[in-house]
Amino acid sequence: MIASNKTIGMDVKALLSTLWIFVLFNMIFRDLHEFGRPGFLEEIMTGIVNGVQITEELMLLGGIMAEVPISMVLLSRVLKYRVNRWANIMVGAITIAFVINNGVKDLDDIFFAAIEIVALALIVWCAWKWRKQ
Repeated sequence: MIASNKTIGMDVKALLSTLWIFVLFNMIFRDLHEFGRPGFLEEIMTGIVNGVQITEELMLLGGIMAEVPISMVLLSRVLKYRVNRWANIMVGAITIAFVINNGVKDLDDIFFAAIEIVALALIVWCAWKWRKQ
């Protein structure tokens, strides 16, 4: 399917970058969607969310986790073939682990996590099948 470096008329770099954007939108909306959960804002104001103390270190870790897919939007476009391919495979797999490890608390979390995992698996699969012309 990707043997010719084109998928439905799209360059593989463009496809990977677009998939990372799709993953990011789902991650952002999943986080924003939590604000509608009753009691969530109160939890944030106390500094303890789902029984976890929110610390500067935890916020830094969350920032790093968010920056990885943000960076992949750009890196998927600018990296050379070999590094690009392996970066997408490894970062995609690591991000799947983060999504799974983040846990699901309710049905909407399951919904968004499933979409994110499918899109990330597609990133890994496309990068794995990508062959240099």
